[in-house]
Order: sequence, then structure tokens, then C-alpha cells
Amino acid sequence: MLALAVPVQAADDGGAALNALVKARLAEDAGAPAAALSALTVLASHAPQIPGLRGRILEQGIEAGDLVAARSAAVQLWAAGDRRFDAQLVLLVDAMRRSDWKGARAYATGRGDKTGGEAIARLIQPAIMSWIDVGAREANAERHLLGAFGKARPEPAMALEAALVRLASGRTADAIALTDDIVLTDRTSQLVALRLAASLRRAGQEEAAERLRKRIALAAGSREDPMLLLPDQSVTTPRGGVAHWLAMLADGLARTPNGSPKLPLLFARASFWLDDQDLTVRGALVEALDRNGQGSEAMELLANAKTATPPVLAMRRAELMAGAGDMTGAAKLAEAAAAGEPPVRSLLVRFADIARRADDPKAAARAYERLEASLGEGADDTALRGSLLIARAELLLQASDWDAAKPLMEKAVALRPNDATVLNFVGYSALERRHEVPQSLARIEAAWRQEPQSAAITDSLGWAYFLTGRVDEAVPLLEKAQQGDPENPVIIEHLGDAYWKAGRRYQARYVWRAAALLAEADMATRLTAKIRDGLTPATIAP
Repeated sequence: MLALAVPVQAADDGGAALNALVKARLAEDAGAPAAALSALTVLASHAPQIPGLRGRILEQGIEAGDLVAARSAAVQLWAAGDRRFDAQLVLLVDAMRRSDWKGARAYATGRGDKTGGEAIARLIQPAIMSWIDVGAREANAERHLLGAFGKARPEPAMALEAALVRLASGRTADAIALTDDIVLTDRTSQLVALRLAASLRRAGQEEAAERLRKRIALAAGSREDPMLLLPDQSVTTPRGGVAHWLAMLADGLARTPNGSPKLPLLFARASFWLDDQDLTVRGALVEALDRNGQGSEAMELLANAKTATPPVLAMRRAELMAGAGDMTGAAKLAEAAAAGEPPVRSLLVRFADIARRADDPKAAARAYERLEASLGEGADDTALRGSLLIARAELLLQASDWDAAKPLMEKAVALRPNDATVLNFVGYSALERRHEVPQSLARIEAAWRQEPQSAAITDSLGWAYFLTGRVDEAVPLLEKAQQGDPENPVIIEHLGDAYWKAGRRYQARYVWRAAALLAEADMATRLTAKIRDGLTPATIAP
């Protein structure tokens, strides 16, 4: 946090500075970077010497997407000798936007020995320096990428980027020769390869592009990566090259669990300032904004696109709308995004998820039906068909249509007879309704033997034993399940019921009270009655 650490020259200035400081802090706490930036700018006009002020202006400028403010702060920090990484990247981007290749090179190398030792710099500097050399019309511009690992073979992504650099420099034959020798080993190399294939096609090199596309498909397998679903986009300019590279890194960082949201947002903003029409850049900025708690800005970015929004980004907008509470609009947009032919399975799955959250089982069923119709006879498709049958059955069970759900569940068991999740779902669903109890118990026992560490399956088995009168066996299983998932009110209620039947009345009421703290309406009412009156046939958990 900033502190008003230097005296102001007049009482009026002091009051204005303090007021601006308070506004800035409140706006930052509220996640409103534009408002925070405005207040910090006012603060700088009254008390420019406050320690850390320019750094905060730079950071809020990046969060708000204000390049003018971010550049101004970066210039002052750089001139004062504070050569921090975010200032360096903002100044480099500004120089590239002006085609100032000499200035861009100076900023790219302007942090001395420190730059070469940073892991992040090793990820971005070879590509940036190569694309700067393309802009400056230097010979052998790809040398930074190919030499990034010394004598060791360059990573596939960097080698593919080097091929892009060669292609953009007009050395088509050299680019193809390098491309054909690269093995795609990871997601990053597949993403760069996709851009290279589009660029080769644009350059009239259809055969080379097709050879590369086949290798991309082989490496990706059946995975429908959101970025791989974007339309073809070539890379032909230095600005486009740096933009796509930073965006690709930003997207990967934004999807990394438990990472800081600041670095992906910095990379995504920089890439957007370089090329705001690139769909990969737009998608990466959406992910970075959402990760940084700026979901409304992410939605606005997708809603106000100047070009047609591809289905995968339309689906992302639908998910953001659902997160903001507009479930009806989200379901409608999601269905439109998933309506293309041939169907894209990942989009249909995401549409079904939104439809279920919107409490629209008919829409979810339409998604599952289209998805099932797209399946073949391979092992993976057979496994997915079993999951879809369970998903469809669950929708019918929610509508209390047991007769329609039962044959779907039996088909799922036939397709996946050793799948613990399927066996547990089918067994517990029947047990919940007190149907075919011996068979249901046998299925749950089979599931538990495969996955005894699963809290859900352990709860199912404990509850099955409770319902069949084996209370002494039920209690330790339900205790184990509760330890594995201590905030699940269903498991906690089951344990309380078992304690009561076992004669442990005090513990039962204690556990029921704990469940009541987590329960929703119907369960809460039932728990209140049990706490008051004890367990009765009418208040046993479903």
C-alpha cells in the first residue's frame, strides 16, 4: 500500500492528496483499476514524490489497459533507474508500435546481466529479439531462437517460431526445411505450429502447410484445445509475431493453477497493445482478465469485438455470463456457439454444463444427444457414451422419471461394467429410491473395492449398509467418508443418522448441527426436525 510519506507544500494540496490516496486504495480493493488509476494520477499531481507511486500507476495502467498512462509511468521509472520488468515490456511494446527497432532493441536488452538470468526473460527474449531483427531487416534474424539453448537442440516451439521468422523474412525454402525437421512434443509447439501452418498456406505453400497440419492433429489426438479451435491466423509482421508469442505464454500462465494473475495479465495486455485483432491475443486477454477478477471487462472485450466471434470464444463469453448470473442469456448463447457442423464435442459439453446450471434440462439433453450422435465405436468413444448415458439419466432422475432413467443407467453399466463411478452412481441412485437394494449394494461394493479412497463411494457404501441394517459396519465407513470430504452436508447427515441408530445420540445431534450449517432448504428443514425430535422414519436422509 502507498503511504503519504513526504510533506505537501500547502494544506489544500495535502487534503487533495489524502483524498486521492483514499480513493485509490478503495478502488484497488474493489478491483476497479480504471478508478484507481484516475485517483493515483490526481495523487501524483499533488504529491509526485510519494515512494512507489509511479510503480502503482504502472500496475494500474496495465490492469486498466491504459497504454498512455502505463507508458508515462514506465518512462519515469526507467529514467530513474528502476528498470523493472513490467516497465521494460511496456516500453518495448511502445517502441515496436512506432516501428522504432533501435529503441525496441535497447529496451529488450536494457536490464543488463539480470535479464539473461531470469526464467521469464528466457521464455520471451529470444522471440522478441528475433522479431525485432525482422523489423530492422537484419540478416539471420532467427539466430536468437535457434541459439537460445546454446549447442543443445532448440525446443520445438522455439524452432517453429524460428521458421515463422524465416518465412516473414522472405526465406520460404529455409522455413520449410526447418519446419519438416521438428517434432511436436507439447501444447506450446502445437500452437506455434498452427500459426506456422496458416502462414505457410498464406504464402502459397499448401503442401508444406498440410504436412504440418497432419502432425498437429497427430500430436493433439482427440484433445480439443480452445486455442486450437480458433480459425487460421497467419503471422507476417514483427508486431504480430511478438503479440502471438506473448499471448500464447499468457494463456498458458492464466490456466496454471495457483499462479499469480499479474504476469499473464501483463503479457496479455502487451500482446493486445501490439495486435488487438488477433483472436489468440483476444482469447488470452479474456483468460488473464478473468483470472485477475476482471470478468466484466473480459465479457465486454468479447461482446465488443470488431470482427465475427468464433464459436470457442462465444462459448467463453457464455461461461462468463453464467458466472455473472445471466443464466438465461448464457444458455442461449452457448447453444448457438455449439450449433456448428460437424459438432465440436468440447463445446457441446460446455453448453450442457451451462444448461444444467441454468436449470434447463431440455437444453442439456439436446447437447447430450448431439454429442452422443457424434460418437464412433472406438474405446474412447465407448467410454464417453457411458458417461453421456449417466448424464442423461441424471437429468431424468432430477425430473423424478425413474422409469426413463433406469434403462439408460443399465446401458451405461453394460458399456462400462468395471467403472467405479458408473457403478456407484447407478447403485446409489437405485438405493436412494429403495429399488433393487441387493443388486444396488453389490454394485456399490464393487465400486468401493476399486476406489476405496473415494469419499463419495465410501459414503455410498456406508449408507447402503445403514439402509440394510448393518449399522455397525456403516459407522466406520461414514466416518471415513466424512474425514475425506468434511464439508459435504450429505455425508455429514448420513453419519448423524448412523450415530443415532447406533445409540450415540449426543454425537448424532452434534453432527446434524454441523450439517445444518452447510445445508440448503429441504435438508435444513429435515435436520432441524431431527435435532429437535431425533431420527424418525420420516426424517431419515434420502
